[in-house]
Amino acid sequence: MRLGIFDPGSPGHSADTIQEALKYTGAQIVTPGSVLDEMDCILVPGGDKGVRKYFRQVDAPSVPVLGVSEGEAAGFLAQVDIKEISWYVSRLQRSDYTIEEIPRLGVKVDRKSIYPVLNDASVFSSKSAVLMEHTLRVNGQEVWHDSSDGVIVSTPMGSTAYSMSAGGPMIFQGSPVFGIVSVNSLDVTRRPLVVPGDSLVEIDDISAKTHCEVILDGLDRLSVKKSVACSVFGPPARIVRMKNDATSIAVLARKVHLAEDLLSMPPSAKLLLKTLEYEGTMTPRELAAKTLLPDRTVRMALAHLLKKGYVKRKVSVRDARQKIYEISGIR
Repeated sequence: MRLGIFDPGSPGHSADTIQEALKYTGAQIVTPGSVLDEMDCILVPGGDKGVRKYFRQVDAPSVPVLGVSEGEAAGFLAQVDIKEISWYVSRLQRSDYTIEEIPRLGVKVDRKSIYPVLNDASVFSSKSAVLMEHTLRVNGQEVWHDSSDGVIVSTPMGSTAYSMSAGGPMIFQGSPVFGIVSVNSLDVTRRPLVVPGDSLVEIDDISAKTHCEVILDGLDRLSVKKSVACSVFGPPARIVRMKNDATSIAVLARKVHLAEDLLSMPPSAKLLLKTLEYEGTMTPRELAAKTLLPDRTVRMALAHLLKKGYVKRKVSVRDARQKIYEISGIR
């Protein structure tokens, strides 16, 4: 079996650790430009965030991807703990796994094509609490003209991430549809939409008091002047599945339970939970820098999430002196 271990060339990934664990299998380090369609599987470190980055950088969707996390908590894209990688690779070699095909969303910003996303494309004002005016068109027909905080277009997988937090529908994996949510619309009758997967979704005539941005998979922010267009993108992403608890039904059940607890959760804890969901494993210092919350507030919010069982605290495999935090069983 021809295995590759993806290394994007940036710090914070564990490609070398994986290669050392698999040194007798012939697994080789690959970079964005060296992934070949004839490879049998690509192992991608960095948890869910690492897998999303992989599909942003690599144009080889026919190669199945096995996401690898540094901790025990399984994500939706990365189910495998790095400490157990040798056992899982032996299962790969025995063909003891399934492959799930996940649709990707192609995005154009002001008519310029951008990389495809797995979760969502969101359009917001660059400054919070500033309304954005826009027109939504589906297949060329105007659906609404609205003023709201922003708009989210999500895939079925992304429907249980940012979209769900904004009141969008939870869509089962495998459904050939996309979700659209106008966030905090001034029109109190505005409701989320579910459109066929072959639709062309256009967010046009975008304007606000400050400049607007499109946020792709929670990773990148790009300035937008007037329009964002979304449609299904080419071949789907192919994800290796080793466990049964990441099915769409299991994910939805965990999300419903979390939604009930969110009602009484401190805002700082909600922010950290969402940050860990999008960014993956982080240290307290990284969380403080990302959220701009005071160190003391971060410590208190993490203590609340630990007590509730929504995050886990572990020792980093790269630095035994460093404590890291990760999502625990809600994805």
